[in-house]
Amino acid sequence: MGKIIVIANQKGGVGKTTTTVNLSASLALAEKDILVIDTDPQGNLTSGLGVNRDEVRKSLYDVYSGRASLEESIIATVLPHLFIVPSTIDLLGAEVELVQKEGRERILSNELEKIRDKYRYIFIDCPPSLGILTLNGLVAADSVLVPVQCEYYSLEGLGLLSRTLKLIRGSFNPSLDIEGILLTMFDSRNTLSHQVAEEVRKFFNEKVYKTYIPRNVALSEAPSHGRPAILYDARSKGAQSYLLLAKEMLNENGFRQGA
Repeated sequence: MGKIIVIANQKGGVGKTTTTVNLSASLALAEKDILVIDTDPQGNLTSGLGVNRDEVRKSLYDVYSGRASLEESIIATVLPHLFIVPSTIDLLGAEVELVQKEGRERILSNELEKIRDKYRYIFIDCPPSLGILTLNGLVAADSVLVPVQCEYYSLEGLGLLSRTLKLIRGSFNPSLDIEGILLTMFDSRNTLSHQVAEEVRKFFNEKVYKTYIPRNVALSEAPSHGRPAILYDARSKGAQSYLLLAKEMLNENGFRQGA
């Protein structure tokens, strides 16, 4: 059975979409069938994987509006083994349209149960807010991967995240676990980066990944080319870090190479 992981943090600019793009691409290179779901109306995950949003025929909005199933909305990306449910600007309307709909927080969960066995991992990229789109992701997921930027305000955001997860577990998804905490935009020359990393590890212990993601030009430039960093500059520190993260994740989940 595929594992559903939501990539979320209520603080913006911490590397959620960058992580979704590059982690999923790295896992796909290991010939694991991976599905990513873009739940952000901005559609950065969609464009970051080479999908032209103007040419999308069925998107996540069509799933929420009942015009298409999740399976009907899946399309291929620039990498073999990597598939996406794209987002378009229409998804902005879902927040309003779903307000009165019964069971609105479980729409994505119900759709994912029909297809989860087809993929090794399913990643859900969420917007930086606790609206109906993020709520659907958290309710559908087995676990949450939290990117944390190595700066002071990220520590405040972790307290908010902990309260949010407690709320979700109490009301909608009691088995929701923390998949891992990922330190992003780490600058080894910066004392603050080391201090934040130490505080995060003190709070979350073994849940913090050993792999950290450095500040890296390739990670910033690759999205404008519609490619993950591994296809833009495979030798870059950013691309190599996400390959290491993918390996660490596979090891933690008990997958042998080639399995």
